[in-house]
Amino acid sequence: MGHEIGWSIILVLVGGIVNGSFAAPMKRLSAWRWENIWLVYAFTGLVIFPWVIALATVPHLAGVYQQASASVLARVSLFGFAWGIGSVLFGLGIARVGLALGFAVILGITSSFGSLLPLAILHPDQLGTRRGLALLAGTVVMTLGLVFLGMAGMRREREQASAKASVRSGFGAGLLICFFSGIFSSMFNFAFVFGEDLRQQALQAGVSTAMAGNAIWALSISSGFIVNAVYCVYLLNKNRTWGAFLQKPAGLSYWLGAALMGALWFGGIVVYGMGAAALGALGGIIGWPVYMSINIITGNAWGFVGGEWKGAGRLALGYCLTGIGILLLAIAVISLGNVT
Repeated sequence: MGHEIGWSIILVLVGGIVNGSFAAPMKRLSAWRWENIWLVYAFTGLVIFPWVIALATVPHLAGVYQQASASVLARVSLFGFAWGIGSVLFGLGIARVGLALGFAVILGITSSFGSLLPLAILHPDQLGTRRGLALLAGTVVMTLGLVFLGMAGMRREREQASAKASVRSGFGAGLLICFFSGIFSSMFNFAFVFGEDLRQQALQAGVSTAMAGNAIWALSISSGFIVNAVYCVYLLNKNRTWGAFLQKPAGLSYWLGAALMGALWFGGIVVYGMGAAALGALGGIIGWPVYMSINIITGNAWGFVGGEWKGAGRLALGYCLTGIGILLLAIAVISLGNVT
């Protein structure tokens, strides 16, 4: 049993690394505006890949949806739509505060809110068990890590303000955007946890445990795509940036780069779903904070690689590394609480 739990946690960690890398290609697409990049990413990662994977891994997918109750389908769709709002805010937030701090704030809020609330609603009896206490303790530890990462980001902005005078004025608004992104983004896990009946329908149709969650992802993520697409089209019209898609300096490499973002994002989700399913009934609750923590760490790593911490002092870097270390400790606490 412990061996199975170990492999499940490893899958969740791998999913977090892959998903946490999805925004890295944005740094290479400077000839496009945000809305150009985000629309291509959203179409590939939120529509094409989810439905291709779902159709390939869930036989008789239409029948699975027909067998599910209308209330379950509505919950999955509505939570997905709410997550779509968080997704748009995510892209706007990291554009203002950077990958490192943006990932920390957004995914930290997403982690705690998206895990503890479903546990309290669906499994209140589990709060006092070893698993529940480990999750609560891990969340507290994780919050401490986020405090250090927030301090690191704020100090970094102050130290870089002399070189970029406009950074400070937009930093506060960026943090606010990140906060609301974290709240709405947690609805993504709500779709998975509260859409359990849909996953059960897929299992009854003969779908493997590892792939049954794809029926949920396709529906919820596509609902979120609506919000992303509407906002991107609004910006494309407002800023008159449709022409950027055809600019020669961009070319095919930009389309492939934005599509890679979609592939990395959804690829991480699929691997996370496999790990969460293997963890059992509480997989979507226990695996979520681990998945989010490794997302944060990966985002910070890409932030370092991308030069976001260039010019930052030793104290800011020390806060950042301390925060990452505390997040790793939180992962260990939650993981050990589930080893039997």
